Amino acid sequence: MKEIGERFKEARESIDITVEEAAEDLKVDKSQIENIETGNIKACENVVALKYLIKDYSKYLGLDAEEMLDEYNEYLFDCTSKISLEDIKAAKRRLASKQKEEDKVKSPYTQFRLEHKRYHYLLIGAALLMLFMAIYVTVTYIDAHKNPNKNNEELNVIR
Repeated sequence: MKEIGERFKEARESIDITVEEAAEDLKVDKSQIENIETGNIKACENVVALKYLIKDYSKYLGLDAEEMLDEYNEYLFDCTSKISLEDIKAAKRRLASKQKEEDKVKSPYTQFRLEHKRYHYLLIGAALLMLFMAIYVTVTYIDAHKNPNKNNEELNVIR
């Protein structure tokens, strides 16, 4: 990876562009450009983001993007081919056991709680509806008893 970083640095310096200018033009952090040029890929977020940055930076500097990506892919292959099959199998077993542990229900109470969790919103909505209905009936009742002649006056007007 250091060779790729050195090529980027040489190309950038040959056209008199600073790291700050390159970072601003590519809309990335200055540290990302510095990390690529020093070959510090561990500071990058993920492989895909790094590939896009290598491609964009190559185009920006006028380098062959496909060639730079091929070099990076070769570097990745060299790094990943050093992982033994036993390590890969062990990682798969750990992942599978972790998945089984997450899928396992701890107790019947937990299962009951999970099944009835979706009804909480329905119960809250029903309680609010009943509250509003009680308020409406109370207000109507109080209004009717405050002005008992109001209904009679309305009947007289209609006649």
